[in-house]
Amino acid sequence: MQYKKSDFYYDLPQELIAQTPATPRDSSRLLVYNRAQKSVEHRIFRDITDYLRPGDVLVINDTKVLPARLYAHTEYGGAVEVLLLKRRDIDVWEVLVKPGKKCTVGKKLIISDELSCTVQDITDSGERIVKFEYDGVFEEILEKVGSMPLPPYIKEKLKDKDRYQTVYAKYDGSAAAPTAGLHFTPSLLEKIRNMGVEIVEVLLHVGLGTFRPVKEDIITDHKMHSEYFEVSEEAADKINAAKREGRRIIAVGTTSVRTLESATDDSGLVIPQKGNTQIFIYPPYKFKCVDALITNFHLPESTLIMLVAAMTGREEILKVYDIAVRERYRFFSFGDCCLIL
Repeated sequence: MQYKKSDFYYDLPQELIAQTPATPRDSSRLLVYNRAQKSVEHRIFRDITDYLRPGDVLVINDTKVLPARLYAHTEYGGAVEVLLLKRRDIDVWEVLVKPGKKCTVGKKLIISDELSCTVQDITDSGERIVKFEYDGVFEEILEKVGSMPLPPYIKEKLKDKDRYQTVYAKYDGSAAAPTAGLHFTPSLLEKIRNMGVEIVEVLLHVGLGTFRPVKEDIITDHKMHSEYFEVSEEAADKINAAKREGRRIIAVGTTSVRTLESATDDSGLVIPQKGNTQIFIYPPYKFKCVDALITNFHLPESTLIMLVAAMTGREEILKVYDIAVRERYRFFSFGDCCLIL
């Protein structure tokens, strides 16, 4: 069947789009959907331990969000916003600029006394390739002058930068947070480990393509964005051992799903690797690795709701989302969570 973008639409009242994160992190609500029973339960996120069992493998994405939004000006004073998307080389980045007309090839953009960049090229889709010049350590300067690249639907100013990071974030490189992980606290993770659940780390640097709308009417015509991922030998060994023993692989977030499904061959074996993935998961799709999913509630007609629909079936996920709207769950990046078993 050829699905249309409109097949993944649902009506969401604006007031349900979460503007601030829950405090504490694990106090957000949890909707639990059991696929076999087609049943829904309403819980609090910290109750997730009631649905985990010894031997489960919980797969988390340990990427770290860069303070990737930079405010610059041209040598003549015109204001420009620069958003880091992807590192191409040590000092060369693919960036999004606003307004674009000021950022022609050769144009210098001044961010601070310590940091500036020059436009080297323009991609086919309009992003700029820039080379940074700076005095000192790039990441340290970025911490000082950059701000968190919150999604466009979040209008509130973020008081604490760390609230748009998971507590296990390690490796700089994302332009957006893997938001399903925002609900975990160190003590909840410790409790999960003590239950005999294995926690395995993979890496996918989240790009802003995550928020790009699907423009084509037929979803298979959509060109998926590319994101860098890594699966270590240790991670692959642990996941493969669990699969052999019939233990569940539970992905934390759609980014972990995309990483695992990209790294798994047709026989179900996870192959250690690093590279870029453009995997686009939509129904019908046969999952090669992932058995269950912890994820937030996603935008209508987005590639993310299509991925979740591949796990539940389109009609079922729209029913679940209707329940979440009716029950006044909070949606999107700072919103509540859904566990699909």
